[in-house]
Amino acid sequence: MKKLKFQTPKGMHDILPEEQKYFQKIFKIVEETANFHGFGKIDTPILEQAEAFSKSVGVNTDIVEKEMYTLKTKGKDLLTLRPEGTVPVVRAFIEHGMASLPKPIKLWYFGPFFRHERPQAGRYRQFNQFGFEVLGEKSPIIDAQIIQIFYRILKKLKFGELLIEINSIGDSQCRSYYRKVLLNYLKRYQSALCFDCKRRFKENPLRILDCKQLECQRIVSQAPQTIDHLCEECNEHFKSVLEFLDELELPYNLNPSLVRGLDYYTKTVFEIFASIPTSQTERIEQTGGEERLSLLGGGRYDGLTKLLGGKDTPGCGAAAGIERIISLIKDHPLKYSYSLERRIFLAQLGDLAKRKGLKLVQEFEKVKIPIVESFGRDSLKAQLKIADKLNIGHVLILGQKESLEGTIIIRTMKTGKQKVVKIEKVVAEMKKILKKR
Repeated sequence: MKKLKFQTPKGMHDILPEEQKYFQKIFKIVEETANFHGFGKIDTPILEQAEAFSKSVGVNTDIVEKEMYTLKTKGKDLLTLRPEGTVPVVRAFIEHGMASLPKPIKLWYFGPFFRHERPQAGRYRQFNQFGFEVLGEKSPIIDAQIIQIFYRILKKLKFGELLIEINSIGDSQCRSYYRKVLLNYLKRYQSALCFDCKRRFKENPLRILDCKQLECQRIVSQAPQTIDHLCEECNEHFKSVLEFLDELELPYNLNPSLVRGLDYYTKTVFEIFASIPTSQTERIEQTGGEERLSLLGGGRYDGLTKLLGGKDTPGCGAAAGIERIISLIKDHPLKYSYSLERRIFLAQLGDLAKRKGLKLVQEFEKVKIPIVESFGRDSLKAQLKIADKLNIGHVLILGQKESLEGTIIIRTMKTGKQKVVKIEKVVAEMKKILKKR
């Protein structure tokens, strides 16, 4: 096949009409959940100052080192296509003086993000996420509530078996001590580490815990655990989070290797995994023989606001990958909010019918009854063929004769039965017909 001259850039994709229903379904559930819990929606620019990410996410993280799309403007500003959502939200929190508002501040977002990473199934260089962030509250109940909110959203999307992986990486005080303990352990295995982890050993040893290379995983499996080296405050905080999860009866697993790979995280970090059908094994993360996919992750970031120049404000949040979620729910196809069988098709013949047809479509829109038409077609046969392909339940036929007489034909596609009604009564008539079904 001849290669097309213009295609989507590598790792990016079009969201076609038949896929939009999945995005709409997820958006609706997320929006309803956000409204119920009192979260306000925020949209931040796709571009942010590059330093905001290098300073907070971490200079030595994979995102900053390898994955950010950064450009220099004509005014010499260094801007980055946002690779994640928390930093832009916190920047907006500071910039718009939200610190003076009653706490906590609850915000949610839904939109595109960008990372220059290796494309694979369910993972793209331009991808979409939704996220929830809570600022101004340090209580461990917020950590549990964020986990609960995301868990419930996945359940509303009909996910079956889910598992929460959770860990505590402490705060700057106890993490500094743990870093020394970890380095002391890793020294004897330094030569066996993968290329990236040899570099991380000097720059950011905690990232070694998150490495997916088998040789590094074997080493890490015997490494000292963060939860054994927490200060009293962090230990009590984490204990309370787990108690809340127990009360909610949410399934979780302590994962001492979970660090989430972003420097701004403190204390609680977590991910939620879904089981993967065997037909989708190319997308999985293998852990203990299980086939599963991480759908979302997050945690607490108590130092981030101060790091970005604001007042010291605790925070906690998470984000979910929409394409990853869709890659799984496609195995259980979603239906539109209305059944295709109950939709109506307007077939028209002639210029007068087209003019009356435009007005009629407007009347159906007012009462929120979906209607399909093909005003560019003049052949009744061709229009009925379209209606049949779309599995339309009823066709309204408006020809020259009907237009002059002020009538319209209602045809039931399944039976072929037809009846004539006054055009001004057709909306009310169709409401009755659809209600019976």
